[in-house]
Amino acid sequence: MVAAPMTGQGKTTVATGLMAALRDAGHVVSGHKVGPDYIDPGYHALATGRPGRNLDPHLVGEERVTPLLLHGARGAGVAVVEGVMGLHDGRIGTGGFASSAHVAALTRTPVVLVVDVSRMSRSVGALVAGMADYDPSIEVVGVILNKAGSARNVAEITRSVAPPVLGVVPRDERIASPSRHLGLVPASEREDSARVVERLGEHVANHVDLDALLEVARSAPALDARPWDPAEEVTAPGAGPRPVVAVAGGRAFTFRYTETEELLTAAGCEVVGFDPLGDAGLPAGTRGVYLGGGFPEVYAGELAANRGLLADLRDAVRDGVPTVAECAGLLYLAESLDGRSMAGAVPARARMTERLTLRYPEAVSPRDMLLTRAGERVTGHEFHRTRITPETGADGPAWEIEGAGEGFASPTLHASYLHVHWAGHPRLAARFADAVSGSGALAADRPAREGAARAPEAPSGDAHGAPGPVSGPAATDIPDTSPVDPLRHHGDAETGPGLLDLAVNVYAGPRPDWLDRALRASLDDAAAYPDPAPARAAIARRHGRDPAGVLPTAGAAEAFTLIARLRPWRRPVVVHPQFTEPHAALEQAGHTVTTVLCEEDDGFVFDPTAVPEGADLVMVGNPTNPTGVLHPAETLRALRRPGRLLVVDEAFMDAVPGEPGSLAGEGLPGVVVLRSLTKHWSIPGIRAGYLVGDPAAVRELARVQTPWSVSAPAIAATVACMSAEAVAEAERRAKELDDRRIELEAGLRGAGIGFVPSRAPFVLVKAGQGVHARLRERGIAVRRADTFPGLDAAWVRVAVRPSEITRTLLAALSAG
Repeated sequence: MVAAPMTGQGKTTVATGLMAALRDAGHVVSGHKVGPDYIDPGYHALATGRPGRNLDPHLVGEERVTPLLLHGARGAGVAVVEGVMGLHDGRIGTGGFASSAHVAALTRTPVVLVVDVSRMSRSVGALVAGMADYDPSIEVVGVILNKAGSARNVAEITRSVAPPVLGVVPRDERIASPSRHLGLVPASEREDSARVVERLGEHVANHVDLDALLEVARSAPALDARPWDPAEEVTAPGAGPRPVVAVAGGRAFTFRYTETEELLTAAGCEVVGFDPLGDAGLPAGTRGVYLGGGFPEVYAGELAANRGLLADLRDAVRDGVPTVAECAGLLYLAESLDGRSMAGAVPARARMTERLTLRYPEAVSPRDMLLTRAGERVTGHEFHRTRITPETGADGPAWEIEGAGEGFASPTLHASYLHVHWAGHPRLAARFADAVSGSGALAADRPAREGAARAPEAPSGDAHGAPGPVSGPAATDIPDTSPVDPLRHHGDAETGPGLLDLAVNVYAGPRPDWLDRALRASLDDAAAYPDPAPARAAIARRHGRDPAGVLPTAGAAEAFTLIARLRPWRRPVVVHPQFTEPHAALEQAGHTVTTVLCEEDDGFVFDPTAVPEGADLVMVGNPTNPTGVLHPAETLRALRRPGRLLVVDEAFMDAVPGEPGSLAGEGLPGVVVLRSLTKHWSIPGIRAGYLVGDPAAVRELARVQTPWSVSAPAIAATVACMSAEAVAEAERRAKELDDRRIELEAGLRGAGIGFVPSRAPFVLVKAGQGVHARLRERGIAVRRADTFPGLDAAWVRVAVRPSEITRTLLAALSAG
């Protein structure tokens, strides 16, 4: 056993390197890890070429530790066990239960201590002596000095240590393992993992006496126990086809115990892996699903973009395919994760928090369920920084832990944060296998997901004008609106010939004559490169700003890209639900985005204290698209911090009478405000916009802007829309839209349909699951909202329209 006086001494580096070095020397090596760790065994597997395995008395019981060691070491010449934390550190309050020392005593394994000596000399001798003498049931047979310095200090330390020094390992930054918010980065997520392990082996082989270590290993006494055998734990099936159990894998789902798959195989199941990041659907013939742990929050964008697999999984759960989900699997089944749409098979939302939940509990089954029977107890562990809201479902919890319910369960679903080692509780595997064998809901046999909807007869009138009669399905196909990439889904994808358009937030009326004249006149300048100086000056006059703090852009889209490319942001934050393009731009630039969610229970009101102090970029919409919530200026000002850039997207502020809450006229350091002219002036094809703000930040943004990116028509439109005539017309339009929105909200309220009170030219409506598709069948296009982080398919966004269109919509909603 490779152990240490405390965590952080280099156990994983030395243990993994030792496994690799012994394998390179021609030995067959098995790797083991004390405790519930999933990450270290991944590196052990790379080093040994065999599955990494865990030894944990809490998870599997003391009586199974030695049999599991012998099972994992079957056919190997030497077993290397990596300890956990400090040698004697175990479950709190239990006298060292499940510690490295406990496992060493159970398996009669000699211990080699790894000690970081970078800041010590003779005190190492005292430390090692204390560790060796503390518990007479274990034997400390050697020491490896890690991160060693000068030869003189090493000699001093060696003279002070009683057990033999078996190696002196100097520091080598090339073999450092990167950290993650829950520990090391899993081996499967590192492209260079194999090379790192290879370097570890070379490093240990060069600085550790392998022959002496093998002599230590040979001193271990024989163990009077039979190797664990999965076939003895579950009932083997009779003849017949083996039902497929789909097991999530890939980079996002790396946490599961090898013995779980061995038990399912012994129980007659065919275990087939699938990658939620890339596979289009569940494996053919799936009759059971196992979703283990991992880091789905790191890959939330990619997981959310794989809509086909998410829909397949949601259908499988709803069709009663037996499904088990632990921690990351629970998050994947939720409605959303950090605002990204997930499978929606569990009625809860998940988000990252600053708080780490780490516990080693005993859980009780509250009733008979898929895996358990009422009153049964299991041991497990939890290790996560996410939170689920609500914490349990209406059908009751999956477990009762420390007096509280946790997780979601039904006769065919068991989803919770708790990780359970099924080798310690093989009845769970047996029951799951029985349920899978009795399941008739093969994935290949289920009906295909709903494809293209049927189009209605085309209403008379143009898309924004007065409607004709809305009819039922007709023979023409309406294009499928399922988003390929939720962050890039746009209302334009919802519209089509014959559909009444309430999906796109473009003002439903003609452009002013003065704007059309300016656009036509701009063509006279098409032979010259565009000069944005007139637009910059006009914007500065409109908002009372210094031109140095103004930058015309090719719409807000270019501004988002400029901000994403501006700096190597350490922790960019996007406040959701809101327009998704800022998030997409940051991810495209290679940044990992932190999502802060405004919650439905709070009316989607933004709480500035929810933004992490370490955020160096914060992007928030005002009023927010799609909720229509207008955040007070003082709320946004409270977000300013030294070294932080606050970006406020005011794309719809010009549609709010009086523009309350706007920061566009304030010269606040560290603040940039974005504006778009495309919606209010019905010119989305022109791509005209601008940003105003801190002159220092604006100068930085101007340096990364591509020359001549703003076209002559966009410059002409900007100049025209900054005039006094335009400001007056904008206010008139804003008041008109405000009246129409009030009418829409009154109709929704009268019909008993939920909505979010809005200040924008659109309303977020909680119409219910399936309403989006039913409206399309009736010839009405609204904006699906499940592509907005933090929302699900029960929501739709409805653009404000003239009275007759509003009445048509309300009639269709009331008809069900």
